[in-house]
Amino acid sequence: MIRLLTFFSVVAIPIMITIILVHGAIKRVNLYDVFVEGATEGFKTAIRIMPYLIAIFLAIGLMRKSGAMDLLTRLMTPLLARIGIPPEVLPLALMRPISGSGALGVVQDILTYYGPDSYVGRVASTMMGSAETIFYTMAVYFGAIGVKVSRHTVPAALLAHFVAVLASVWVCKILFLSP
Repeated sequence: MIRLLTFFSVVAIPIMITIILVHGAIKRVNLYDVFVEGATEGFKTAIRIMPYLIAIFLAIGLMRKSGAMDLLTRLMTPLLARIGIPPEVLPLALMRPISGSGALGVVQDILTYYGPDSYVGRVASTMMGSAETIFYTMAVYFGAIGVKVSRHTVPAALLAHFVAVLASVWVCKILFLSP
């Protein structure tokens, strides 16, 4: 079974690329021109969303460098302990909706300090894979199409993130702490 999965993971992308190229050839699409047109549009979109990304990265830097993250973790520790969330993963739970790279840095710190096979390391790894970079994604997509009012997107996304955090802890408790 492992050999089969390894084989499919190695050939999946080349097969997908081949299917796209063959389909384009069958439909008589000038693939090079379409690719260049898409790349040009992607570059224009990147320029258009740059201010949103700069604002997000500035906010992340301020939170980490000012010590606000450490202070919040210390203040929230009693509540987190009652809920069953390891306080060590709070910085990740707060960083993940804002920045994938910032969250990855937090996970790296957690895994370096506690180890990948520790309960905290497993919760952090599960949480990293279970949640989305909400504000980054919104900045990219809403910035690309010019949406100024997000309406219910932020509350719904934050609720989904909170559920993902709780589910990560719950699943890890079941899998790694139950006898």
